[in-house]
Amino acid sequence: MTTFSEFTLRPSSMKALDAMGIHTPTPIQERTIPVLLEKRDLIAQAQTGSGKTLAFALPIMEHCDPNRREVQAVVLTPTRELARQVGSVLHDLSQGSNLRVTLLYGGVGYGPQESALRRGSQVVVGTPGRVLDHLRKKTLRLDQLRLFILDEADEMLDRGFAPDVERIMAMTPKDRLTAMFSATTPEWVQKVSKKHMIDPEVITSEDEESEPDIEQVVMDVFREDKFQVLLRLLKEPLEGTTVVFGRTKHGVRNLGKKLDGMGFQVSVLEGNLGQNQRDRALGRFRDGKSDILVATNVAARGLDVLHIARVINFDVPDTAELLTHRIGRTGRMGRSGQAITLLTSTDLSKWHEIERKLGVKLPRIPAPGARKPSDSKHVPLHKQAQNGASNGTMQSASSKPKGFGGKRFGRRGGRRLARA
Repeated sequence: MTTFSEFTLRPSSMKALDAMGIHTPTPIQERTIPVLLEKRDLIAQAQTGSGKTLAFALPIMEHCDPNRREVQAVVLTPTRELARQVGSVLHDLSQGSNLRVTLLYGGVGYGPQESALRRGSQVVVGTPGRVLDHLRKKTLRLDQLRLFILDEADEMLDRGFAPDVERIMAMTPKDRLTAMFSATTPEWVQKVSKKHMIDPEVITSEDEESEPDIEQVVMDVFREDKFQVLLRLLKEPLEGTTVVFGRTKHGVRNLGKKLDGMGFQVSVLEGNLGQNQRDRALGRFRDGKSDILVATNVAARGLDVLHIARVINFDVPDTAELLTHRIGRTGRMGRSGQAITLLTSTDLSKWHEIERKLGVKLPRIPAPGARKPSDSKHVPLHKQAQNGASNGTMQSASSKPKGFGGKRFGRRGGRRLARA
């Protein structure tokens, strides 16, 4: 088994790893770190919780010179939350190295960021919009850049950041080292690699032991019963915390208020919150002061909390990619997890499209305590499916919310979903 000592890292990096309690590289780290240490361009596709942040953070520490004040490495991320997560890892690794890490993202003032850049930062982690702002203001220069890292490349495309990313790349030296990490490899990733990379090494994490152990199931519910079903699930004993995903900011705020009013310890995370409010909400959740996080898709990426034992999709996501990244918040770093999606009749067409994109049909069961057909004038969801509203079939299963026999993801359970 490979150890970090075999990578010939700086003593400061080895000491930082020891302080972080990290001793053995994950499969994606084992395969990508040597490539980046050899200064070869890289495209890496890896699932959530695989340790990919450390896979590029360690080479950054090795390639940057602490005796030079200019920016030598840039990591672009699609969200503020992911930027903060990556920055935290780099900060921990930089202890004892004299390397400075600066975060550049929106929602906060420019002043402190400009001051940090003036003092000299070798490493910058940021979102495309704010990084581009600093470049235009000439408070940031990338003419001495050595490493350019694009994290969550597929999400950059989804969020419309592709033009900004390419503008930033055009302001960097052509002889820089470039690495892209992505859960999927859309056409844009291939386009960027041809235009901005030199014969990149392509690595996909296929190690079966690294596959997330996530039990996923879909529960058929009547729309008016969704909240009661959610309550039943949240009242079940669980070792760990829960993330509940909603579709809209307004819906998430209302759901959080209702749960809080019923005595649950809840944090709410949505896009209209200021940075300080986001930090407080995530801080409470990370520290275990709240055991439920109700969130929009803003938390689908960059939320790296190991104690998340369950994800509940209160609202069906709009795309297969969002489903992938939502459920990837659980089952991280070798832990097991549970992902539950509440499906109503109005979600059917969207759900079939998601299944088609994923290339896998997910088990469906009745929700716990769901009404019988005779309890309502509505036609049950599985009957609608049989009548032609769906091309899928219901699978009979226990209605117990725990141990309901859902599909486990990994190479044994159809196409892998939990990749981020």
